[in-house]
Amino acid sequence: MSYKDPKTMGQFPQEFFRLVDGEVLISPAQASRFAKDVAGDWNPIHDEGAKRFCVPGDLLFAIVLSRYGLSPGMQFTFTGMVGENQPLILPEAPDSVIEVKDGNGKVYMRVERQGTPVNDPAIVEGFVRRYVAFSGRNFPHYLKPLMAEHGVMFNPDRPMVIYDSMGFELDLSDADHLDLEFAHAELDVRGRRGSARLDFSVSAAGQPLGAGSKTLTISGLQPYDEERLQAFIADFTQRIEAYRRTR
Repeated sequence: MSYKDPKTMGQFPQEFFRLVDGEVLISPAQASRFAKDVAGDWNPIHDEGAKRFCVPGDLLFAIVLSRYGLSPGMQFTFTGMVGENQPLILPEAPDSVIEVKDGNGKVYMRVERQGTPVNDPAIVEGFVRRYVAFSGRNFPHYLKPLMAEHGVMFNPDRPMVIYDSMGFELDLSDADHLDLEFAHAELDVRGRRGSARLDFSVSAAGQPLGAGSKTLTISGLQPYDEERLQAFIADFTQRIEAYRRTR
């Protein structure tokens, strides 16, 4: 069954997808705008015209939470890269497991959830915006220090950093004005592939309410080269500044 009623969603993030015959479609323009303007995510894989373009996992995260609410315990696993205008089906009446699929049954994201969800659009949007703002800061904020510490880096000519999973456990008894902060990061290197885990904490009015983590897969690792990486960061920064001049 497909998700057919946008009225059950809050206004956010409807501007970043279309509903056609009950299926969710995301254009490269919508995906790129969400990545840059909402998440602060400048991974070139989300750019319009990118050869290996894919929809940001954080946009799928936002769509699912706005549709089904924020549960105290949630685990998101990304199992496929969503391409340009790939039709996606969201179940109408899911139980504890939600699978985002295409018409052929291929699963792109699997969500496990526990507890009674909060469906207040303001609370959900607030949490989503805070999480994706944290999540979008993968590079250089969190990944560069990790790569330097372990003496490895991705290939600057073909950076491949893929969202693998994220999850959290929260106390939602006081869910108003949730704050989210980076807590810790670590990198597990196995040959030319690395798994980075970024931990975060959640609080409200200074009181701890929970914690979670995000996991990324970094492919094509090679020996760390500060000069090459700084050149990549300079180009990266120029892209950001050029984009912001057009807004």
